Amino acid sequence: MSQLKKCFILAAVIFAVALSGKAQTSEKMSRDETAVRQIVQQVQDGWNAHDGKAFAAPFAADADYVIVNGMQIKGREAIEKGHIGIFTTIYKDSRNIATIKSVRFLRKDVAVVHIEWNLEFTVGGETRKSHALNTMIMTKDKGKWSIAAFQNTPIQTESR
Repeated sequence: MSQLKKCFILAAVIFAVALSGKAQTSEKMSRDETAVRQIVQQVQDGWNAHDGKAFAAPFAADADYVIVNGMQIKGREAIEKGHIGIFTTIYKDSRNIATIKSVRFLRKDVAVVHIEWNLEFTVGGETRKSHALNTMIMTKDKGKWSIAAFQNTPIQTESR
C-alpha cells in the first residue's frame, strides 16, 4: 500500500472518530437539556395541580429558594410546606405557565436556566396576572438533575 493511501486512510479514520465523539457529546448534551427542561415541566405541573409535594420534588434537599418578595427559604421540605400553604389560599385556583428562555451549561453537571412565568390567579373575584423571570441553577448528581437554587423576580410592566 502506498504511503499516500495510508495517510488518506489514517486521515479518514481520524475524521470519523472526531465526528463520532462530537455526535456523542451533542447527544449527551441533548439528553441533559431534555432532563433539565423536564424539571421545569415538573415544577409547572406541580404548581398547576396545586400540589406542594409535587412542586417541591425536583428541588435538591438543601435547595436555596428566593421568593419574589426577597424572602429566602432553605430546603425542599420548606419549599413544599410553603407551597402547600399558598395552594390552599391565594393561589388555590391559579394557573402558572413556564416559557424557558435559555438553558446554559456552565459545566456538564451545572446548568443555568432562565424561565418566564405567567401566573393567573383570582383575588376577591377578580382575575389577576403576574409575570416573573426565574433563574434556576440545576446540578446533576449521580446521574440525576435537581434544582439547587431558585430566584424569582417580578417583571414590572411600564406604567409611564
